[in-house]
Amino acid sequence: MAALHISFLLQLFFCLVFSLPTGRNSICGYKSCLATKPSMLNVHLVPHTHDDVGWLKTVDQYYYGDRNNIQHAGVQYILDSVIDQLQKDPARRFIYVETAFFYRWWRQQSQNTRRIVTQLVNEGRLEFINGGWCMSDEATTHYSAVIDQMTLGLRFLNDTFGECGRPRVAWHIDPFGHAREHASIFAQMGYDGFFFGRLDYQDKARRMKTKEMEMLWRASESLTPPLADLFTGVLPNGYNPPEGFCWDQSCDDAPIRDDPDLEDYNVDEIVHKFLNASYKQASIYKTNHIIMTMGSDFQYENANLWYKNMDKLIKYVNALQAKGSMVNVLYSTPSCYLQELNLANLTWPLKTDDFFPYADDAHDFWTGYFTSRPALKLYERQSNSRLQTCNQLEVLGGPKSTSGPFGEGDSDTMKRAMGVAQHHDAVSGTEKQHVADDYARRLATGWAHCEVLVFNSLAVLSGSEALRVFCENLNISVCPLTESSHKFSMNVYNPLGRTVSWPVRLPVNGSVYSVTDANGKAVDSQVVPLSKATQEVRRNRGNAKGELVFQVEAPPLGYSTYVISMVQDEPPASSSKPTVPRSIQNKFLKVTFDDTTGLLSSLTNLETQQTIRLTQNFYWYNASAGNNKESRQPSGAYIFRPNSSDPFIINKTAEIQIVTVSSAVQEVTQWFSPWVSQVVRLYKDRRELELEWTVGPVPVADGLGKEVITRLDTDIESSGYFYTDSNGREVLERRKDYRPTWDLKQTEPVAGNYYPINSRAYIKDDKHQLTVVTDRSQGASSIYNGSLEIMLHRRLLYDDFRGVGEPLSEPGEFFNGLIARGRLLLTLTPPDTAADVHRPLAQGMVLQPLLSFQDGTPPANTKLEFSGLQAALPPAVHLLTLSQWDKDSVLIRLEHQYEAKESKTHSQPVTVNLQKLFSTLEVLGASEMSLGANQWKDDMNRLRWNTENKSKPLSVRDPSPWEVTLNPMEIRTFLLRVRQL
Repeated sequence: MAALHISFLLQLFFCLVFSLPTGRNSICGYKSCLATKPSMLNVHLVPHTHDDVGWLKTVDQYYYGDRNNIQHAGVQYILDSVIDQLQKDPARRFIYVETAFFYRWWRQQSQNTRRIVTQLVNEGRLEFINGGWCMSDEATTHYSAVIDQMTLGLRFLNDTFGECGRPRVAWHIDPFGHAREHASIFAQMGYDGFFFGRLDYQDKARRMKTKEMEMLWRASESLTPPLADLFTGVLPNGYNPPEGFCWDQSCDDAPIRDDPDLEDYNVDEIVHKFLNASYKQASIYKTNHIIMTMGSDFQYENANLWYKNMDKLIKYVNALQAKGSMVNVLYSTPSCYLQELNLANLTWPLKTDDFFPYADDAHDFWTGYFTSRPALKLYERQSNSRLQTCNQLEVLGGPKSTSGPFGEGDSDTMKRAMGVAQHHDAVSGTEKQHVADDYARRLATGWAHCEVLVFNSLAVLSGSEALRVFCENLNISVCPLTESSHKFSMNVYNPLGRTVSWPVRLPVNGSVYSVTDANGKAVDSQVVPLSKATQEVRRNRGNAKGELVFQVEAPPLGYSTYVISMVQDEPPASSSKPTVPRSIQNKFLKVTFDDTTGLLSSLTNLETQQTIRLTQNFYWYNASAGNNKESRQPSGAYIFRPNSSDPFIINKTAEIQIVTVSSAVQEVTQWFSPWVSQVVRLYKDRRELELEWTVGPVPVADGLGKEVITRLDTDIESSGYFYTDSNGREVLERRKDYRPTWDLKQTEPVAGNYYPINSRAYIKDDKHQLTVVTDRSQGASSIYNGSLEIMLHRRLLYDDFRGVGEPLSEPGEFFNGLIARGRLLLTLTPPDTAADVHRPLAQGMVLQPLLSFQDGTPPANTKLEFSGLQAALPPAVHLLTLSQWDKDSVLIRLEHQYEAKESKTHSQPVTVNLQKLFSTLEVLGASEMSLGANQWKDDMNRLRWNTENKSKPLSVRDPSPWEVTLNPMEIRTFLLRVRQL
């Protein structure tokens, strides 16, 4: 097919597979909005329900209305009741948000009900808002998982309802603070606006005074405006109705009693109260339009209660217009309200930072959940990596991936599990314990389905149908096959678009092994003893005496196979108690230790000849406690409130238990207490220092809840500044006791300075930058000059009175408290080259190689190495998405992973040829889509907004139809029509 002819033909082809028609009489979207009155105050009533995809109950329990002793909620009944009531009056409106719930409800409906619902959608009476699988958390989610869960929900709505199912407004009424990257994502997905309910109480007070409750959020410093510009509004009552106007079965407010013959007639009273509420709200907003959220958590199970009273409210308030009233009330939606704001043609204030941290009162900072449930946060991150691998191998392996020698496999179950896990009461760690367990179970079930697909795909690509196994517990050195086998092979699949070198640690019982790569070349390896912490964590689940350590390399979007043979059968020699080493080093880094304390004392970059003083230790904040909120706000799942700004040091010295110096790795095991230990590691040929920490079970027998941190203290002159990432992408500058938007009155000197990190944080001065890359989302701060602290674990004895109703005290596998283990990667560089190191390092931490094992030697004719790409992608380009869309098309996203001006080398536009990407696929056609993959890019026509800072015009950038140019921080999404080679 000639490149010049692809546009028309592809639009024709993709229209057949991409969306359903909305019907000839569709008047959805902005066309469906009810008329307003320009000379009056228009009050937009928005009937809605906020349905958490798990929180106090599991997803299933919420849907079916089970375990109502915990919370009365049944989502299926809400949808049943709302659909019934919408049919009774064409003026009525309702919005729905959580596609995870709507999807399962829709599947259970009759064809007649589906026809009714489709008509309601086509007429704009039922409108989908936000549209993701869930309403995601914004602090602890990674941008790739957010994009995936949004795509999952948006595709279902598009496939089911066509254009009328496309949401126009993002709606995050409940998340606990708001990330700039989320706003950027929504803008790139084609949303016209964004509304949320929670922001810091000081920020809100200032905005109410200055009428800045609505603004234009410029959500990227790299993308050319208005690509990442998003109109954003703060809802006046969180997401609840004004006081006195809640008419759900869970509410206590008086219904409208409009029979004048009855003694308790109250229409005049209700109308007067409503007018007062409307005028009060209008006084803090700029236009003659205001929005009222008429609903709340799991409301409208009996929708008649709401609609009957709102019908009366509209009737009686509007009747006063005949007597001179200037208030007009109408049923509406967020998009209809947004349209009126746009038509007002005002100039809006500009917002360029984010909305973290969030506090709802002077001592109530919601910064604890940045770290809550650290094991679940890691499992979610690892599951994201596995889902990307599953998606890629489904494409690369072809049709036999889902139906092959190992049975029927699919990626959909994992996609839905990951979609649920992004919910703001899931990966955030703010759910009840039994719900957290359910999220983990769903992820495990999803991976079990993907596992079959992965086995099938690898069988196709390698030509070997020999049985493979995964070792799920390598982090605690448990793998039955490697522990018992004398000869086995290991497949290393690399989901990144560049060649990856990665250290591998396998539990073994021999003392010497031979390792060869796919070309039969010997690989340097070493057996090192297990740390005491690892032996205690694994209990009786493994019998390995040591770990085989070696470096693997895998090609872009492909795999390599290693063969491991035992040479000496006797167990590895146990090391005697060592003395404190003066230093360990490889050719890139040198780390020194204090010979008195056993702690780190300095870090040197041998390439740049930089040295900083670096000490590191573990501490715990004594969590504030209280049996009621009035006595003293306690720390809990959401809130971090230490009762002192000074943490307790766990130990001033570290006992050195193991020192290993080998050709493959050098490591020092530090023991700080029976519940805190760490391994300091330098691998051969690695430019980062690894700190593998183990914390737990956190002791609470003393009656004190503990919030455990590690703190890095340096001589870097950071001057109160530090830097954190936003959902794993752009980096924001932070400053102690400061907010860019308002004059902060700091009331919590520690908790009020904590911010979320998803993949990295750093401090710097003119010469040095110390960057810490994390393996999961955590909370971090810089309380002291030259210091960076990261919260690792939390175990608390009190609830924080924000609804979860139980203390955050995870039982762990043995019911004596959770043990958490994780890794921090440290780099020391000059600031102007730091991104060249930490960007690929963080991507490698998020998308880790997948290891699978086969006993014995690989069968003859097995293909030991494979790459799905014709060549490695340029260093600045990341293949964010490769996923099967339908039989003949795949969805890809290409991302520029550097910010503008961040790197002298990589912060430049990069061009990629779509036809020269894949080794196993012939690309026949390409059509660009919105980031959410529910619109053609050419059809995106977002509302335009006036702001004090004018936008720059966009320019055409692609040199040809097949060549895609990426500017810094740009993500471009394409639907490719492909043929397997």
